Amino acid sequence: MINIHKDPAALGEVAAKLFVNSAKVAIEEKGKFTVALTGGSSPVQLYKLLAEEQYKSQVDWDKVFVFWGDERWVPLEDEQSNAGMAFNTLLDHVPVPKENIYPMWAAGITPEARAAEYEGYLKKVLGEEGVFDLILLGMGDDGHTASLFPGTKVLEENQKWVEGYFLQAKDIYRITLTAPLINKAKKIVFFVFGDNKSNALYQVLEGEPNYQLYPSQLIKPVNGELLWLADEAAASKLKGR
Repeated sequence: MINIHKDPAALGEVAAKLFVNSAKVAIEEKGKFTVALTGGSSPVQLYKLLAEEQYKSQVDWDKVFVFWGDERWVPLEDEQSNAGMAFNTLLDHVPVPKENIYPMWAAGITPEARAAEYEGYLKKVLGEEGVFDLILLGMGDDGHTASLFPGTKVLEENQKWVEGYFLQAKDIYRITLTAPLINKAKKIVFFVFGDNKSNALYQVLEGEPNYQLYPSQLIKPVNGELLWLADEAAASKLKGR
């Protein structure tokens, strides 16, 4: 399903309501809400909205458990940090218990070892089934999502829940949830804004299957829902709108 709006701010409102509803349903059903956040500029509007009283007051933050879909291997204070951005725009402004927040980066450990450690945290909170209530994702203009980049070995991973690896194209280590884990989620939401994303969005949704070239094609929920939130510019090349 794709939800298109002219104004990205309107999509932020849609996403905020979706986040709140997902949290309410999960907490009512099982006493906790598990979410994986995304980085980049696309979710900033959402995070700021969730920190405002009208939305903040609707979530029982004591029962929220926060993870990330991926991360650059940099400390939280680095401007490239996905977790750092989320703290600045959302997590520092809502009463989530610190012990319920699981940034991917950690000092004194390799990305590969941290990936294994992070999988342990996921199993502790999610259980062996590994089902998130909500996963938020962005998509690059090359069709990547999380740190699932074109032509990388991680695209073929089908056992691990988390992978840490050196991304040659960006000259940086990354840590990421793998596609099989993402696909178990109850709800997966993509944010895609801007005309620079229009070709990738078209290829992912309407082009020929080629996940090695457009890794976002790997995201196909096994039991849950998939929602694309796009502005008019990003959706401009879609024929089946």
